[in-house]
Amino acid sequence: KPLKVFILAGQSNMEGHAEVRTFDYLGKDPLTAPILKEMRNPDGTPRVCDHVWMSYLTGPYDGSANGEGLGKLTAGFGARGENPTKNGGKIGPEFTFGIYLEKELAQSILIIKAAWGGRSLNTEFRPPSAGRYTLPKETQDLWDKHPQGAHGIPKLEDRQKWQDQKDAASGVFYRMLVDHVKTVLANPKRVCPEYDPSAGYELAGFVWLQGFNDLVDGQTYPDRNYDEYSRLLSHFIRDIRKDLSAPKMPFVIGVLGVGGEKENESFRKAMAAPAEEPEFKGNVIAV
Repeated sequence: KPLKVFILAGQSNMEGHAEVRTFDYLGKDPLTAPILKEMRNPDGTPRVCDHVWMSYLTGPYDGSANGEGLGKLTAGFGARGENPTKNGGKIGPEFTFGIYLEKELAQSILIIKAAWGGRSLNTEFRPPSAGRYTLPKETQDLWDKHPQGAHGIPKLEDRQKWQDQKDAASGVFYRMLVDHVKTVLANPKRVCPEYDPSAGYELAGFVWLQGFNDLVDGQTYPDRNYDEYSRLLSHFIRDIRKDLSAPKMPFVIGVLGVGGEKENESFRKAMAAPAEEPEFKGNVIAV
């Protein structure tokens, strides 16, 4: 069978900050106790998947000193801070995602994960087809009323410099993500020794878990109007499929859970909205 390749991307939610020492708590709830059994060996150590392999690109918040973590999937592929190549003792969504996929598919799996904390979709992950970052009218009108600057608004003479910096930051992490996936897939056997070149590989799915930096960005989303996030995410889905030559690659939107189901409702709806677009029916889902 072709090697199943899954891509996981996002910010700190996707990095994962759950420490191994917190695993015991899963056993206290009957709903999650069975998951804990899948996560551990009989002796209590974190499980190592026999047929799931990881390539994990991460680094500091600014993307400097990026590094790649490699190996069979187990605990430790969560947030890694300043040491991206070293086991950080934490997990992200990749751990149980890979455990259950291995059970379901019964074949070799490669997970390519790329995640950095503190990055927005409107700037650092900005997809190329979304166009240049521009201030929404409400924010621009506010800035125009304060040419001398105030409350985080740059002075009039500093605004071209601000735009230049915004342009320079736009899409940087999107390109890092795409470049890393292409690098890994140019030689899958480097990461997954079980890869059979004669069988090839299949880009079987993409999982996006991001959103907090957009949620709290009142400059880009005045009055908590997040329609622009929906537009950007739709562009992201189209662009990532195009740039990876996978036009129908299944795409999962992990809807932000900060505050639970009742808080941040407008943002949660905006995140999920692309899954309802006719062009994405059947191959994009919001969870």
